[in-house]
Amino acid sequence: MNLKGIHHLSAITADAKSNLDFYTNVLGMRLVKKTVNQDDTSVYHLFYGDERGNPGTELTFFEIPMAAPNKPGASSISATSLRVPNDESLQFWKQRLDEKGVSHEEIKERGGRNTMAFHDFEGQRLIFASDEHNDGVSGGTPWERAPIPQEHGITGLGPIKLTVRKAEPTSHVLTDVMGFRRKSSYPSTESGNPDIVVYETGEGGSGAEIHIEERPDLPFERQGRGGVHHVAFRAADMDELNQWIEHISSVGLPNSGFVERYYFRSLYFREPNGILFEIATDGPGFDGDEDLEHLGESLALPPYLEPQRDEIEAKLNPLDYKPGV
Repeated sequence: MNLKGIHHLSAITADAKSNLDFYTNVLGMRLVKKTVNQDDTSVYHLFYGDERGNPGTELTFFEIPMAAPNKPGASSISATSLRVPNDESLQFWKQRLDEKGVSHEEIKERGGRNTMAFHDFEGQRLIFASDEHNDGVSGGTPWERAPIPQEHGITGLGPIKLTVRKAEPTSHVLTDVMGFRRKSSYPSTESGNPDIVVYETGEGGSGAEIHIEERPDLPFERQGRGGVHHVAFRAADMDELNQWIEHISSVGLPNSGFVERYYFRSLYFREPNGILFEIATDGPGFDGDEDLEHLGESLALPPYLEPQRDEIEAKLNPLDYKPGV
């Protein structure tokens, strides 16, 4: 068993319409699936990604309309990186964010690569990460119909930062249970705190890294809009997922067991600091119930929810998606 890298990351929004506008029209990601939260079918679950939503490119959002603002702190997924092709792309994105009125920091180095941090309209903590010198997991292909030049488009998820009060228990699960390797470290932006430690899996590189920040001084995060719900890691197929289910149970970590998500199959568990992890299969993918050319244009429901379509649609506010041209 060998986790291949980051599969997807799921965050929280209180406004699906504005979320759709930001991630498709400002960031140029493709809406590859407009569906519902399978655990609460009264709200949307939106999936953004590359041209077909390949594993490792998927940034997803649960809509929780009454969610309070996220209160940052420990036991959290505190930053989500988005990969861009090279350093020149960072300059493109700096200019674009300025044009769109999106606040951002200056370009600076993190963990050996050039990056630029910014926030979405709800305070979601995002970082553009340059793949100028990436030699690990390959990125995806930006959608050619996006409102962004393809040579500068987002190619997938980059390093994911976890902030915890005590790093050792989380590091133990990553290395001794999940097979990650310690790669390097770099200074924390907060003076007096330990270095941020970089772990990698699979082929390594920006699409396969977890960065752990130890912050014993912080309160626990109160999750809300602008926060992150969970991060998922890539298992090749169902055979490997079954092995992970057995393995995670054998080491005594409480877990969900097998969960059918239709577009992939999953296992959920919490690491010792309380952050929710998922292991998800690379397939079947998002084009099994929609034509590849029309992904995300209609409300898609897995077969086991299809009999409830009328009831589900009645609870949702219409959300029109007009793909870029």
